[in-house]
Amino acid sequence: MSYTPRLRKKYKEEVVPALMEKFQYSTIMQVPKIEKICINQGIGQATQDKKLVDNALNEMTLIAGQKAVPTRAKKSVSNFKLREGMTIGSRVTLRANQMYEFLDRLISVALPRVRDFRGINDKSFDGRGNYSMGITEQIIFPEIDLDKVSKITGMDITFVTSAQTDAEALELLKMMGLPFKNQRN
Repeated sequence: MSYTPRLRKKYKEEVVPALMEKFQYSTIMQVPKIEKICINQGIGQATQDKKLVDNALNEMTLIAGQKAVPTRAKKSVSNFKLREGMTIGSRVTLRANQMYEFLDRLISVALPRVRDFRGINDKSFDGRGNYSMGITEQIIFPEIDLDKVSKITGMDITFVTSAQTDAEALELLKMMGLPFKNQRN
């Protein structure tokens, strides 16, 4: 018996028919989908303390459920005491089932734990149907043990979709369950 994530099943059974009807697609292949989720975390004090990078890699691995990869500096910047090739962050790219599992945990567990949460901003689309959002604290994820956190850091989460326009991508992400702010224009 194979396991299918809850949001993948929701996408196939509810989101695809609703988007087909709303945007008048002629075939199911035109319906936009989330292709991947990229999580990126930059560590500003990585040049002074190497342990921060190791902690970030471990935390990112716990959050994503997939091994994180260190990001390295492409250029040397003397003002930041940064040399080329120095490790300055971590990143993970999630696809398929792991992507849907992460999205489910983000929507149902992590985002409600944000202080004074009123929804995510719907202005962060790039014009090609991709959405980026920032999280200021990694401790909103239940996988992180608060006692072991040495420094609170944020991360960027990018949803890469196959949508052609921002309106299609916004509708897709809304139907998947992302809590966008209510519009009062």
